[in-house]
Amino acid sequence: MKINRLLSIVALGALTLCASAQDFNGLDMNLGNLSRLSKAETRSICPENFTGGKGEAAKAKVELPNTRNVNNASWAARDLGDGWKVNPYIIIDAGQEITIAEIEGSGAIQHIWMTPTGVWRFSIIRMYWDDEKEPSVECPIADFFCMGWNEYAPLVSLPVCVNPGSAFNCYWQMPFRKKCKITMENVNPKDAMTLYYQIDYTLTEVPEDAAYFHCNWRRTRYNESSDFVVVDGIKGEGQYVGTYLAWGLTNNGWWGEGEMKFYIDGDKKNPTICSTGLEDYFCGSYNFDRGGRFVEFCTPYAGLPQVIRPDGTYRSQERFGLYRWHIMDPVRFKKDLKVTIQDLGWRFDGRYLAQHSDVAGTAFWYQAEPHAAFPECPGWEILETY
Repeated sequence: MKINRLLSIVALGALTLCASAQDFNGLDMNLGNLSRLSKAETRSICPENFTGGKGEAAKAKVELPNTRNVNNASWAARDLGDGWKVNPYIIIDAGQEITIAEIEGSGAIQHIWMTPTGVWRFSIIRMYWDDEKEPSVECPIADFFCMGWNEYAPLVSLPVCVNPGSAFNCYWQMPFRKKCKITMENVNPKDAMTLYYQIDYTLTEVPEDAAYFHCNWRRTRYNESSDFVVVDGIKGEGQYVGTYLAWGLTNNGWWGEGEMKFYIDGDKKNPTICSTGLEDYFCGSYNFDRGGRFVEFCTPYAGLPQVIRPDGTYRSQERFGLYRWHIMDPVRFKKDLKVTIQDLGWRFDGRYLAQHSDVAGTAFWYQAEPHAAFPECPGWEILETY
């Protein structure tokens, strides 16, 4: 893992140094153009500055008794006074949805950091661009940050990093032209969650050809078809930029023989793009196997950061987390897109096995609005991992 992390850092540096110097007035910054001045304005939202307003951070008062989501560290700061980390987190009660960011104007989200407590799969993040009523992002934060099995694993990639002890980071660029709204819903039926978070963004002009960021999640607990549908019903023009799979086994043997398929712009029976196997699509080979053991890895664009192995008691099945980012090779579409992955393994005599795996898939893409409505977000009973 240390070697892979080092290679990730080296590759990241090479990418950013060779990137275009075009900065869109501060929207797209990298090591190659960081020295250039810009008219963009930097802002940040967190519980110490709910609005992101200039000069509005760290204004919470030490007031006892404290109130829900306001001055919630008053007791800890009582000897030091105002300005000493008085309101660093919020609490979202069971069944409650809270708006954690609302931004007026033109700009882009550049970085999101958060560290939630509780069951990560039970926290649903939604993002709305401009005046839309339906979210462009609707996903459990566990899968949005590639931790679909509710367990920490270190992850180092270009757009998503997960750091000790449970720090979720994403660097997807998310432009908006009029407004941005981000909410968090706690669908846990009995427990509240504590959320520390920070949303870093820029206020600037957005170019005409900048598309909107989208993300959606699907799951089948026991796949009964040959293909698991990662995403379907995408309508419009855009580019597909990433896949995360939380894959759970219900059988023995190698499980990733299936092909990733992209049905682009009217494809029906046959796709335009088809991989040669699951591990091949995720930029590995030969079952991710070295010496009879699955080997975890992280790179800028693809990885197998998580392998959860049986422990001989209550963990009887293997679980895997995999990501693939199409940053240098986006899958572009003009009218529509559908993405699937075959659920395929091996039988003992060298024949394929149609499996019945527990699969959750998260799709990431950019497109021009409006977007087609997502399937209804399921309740905690379907979200739960087991």
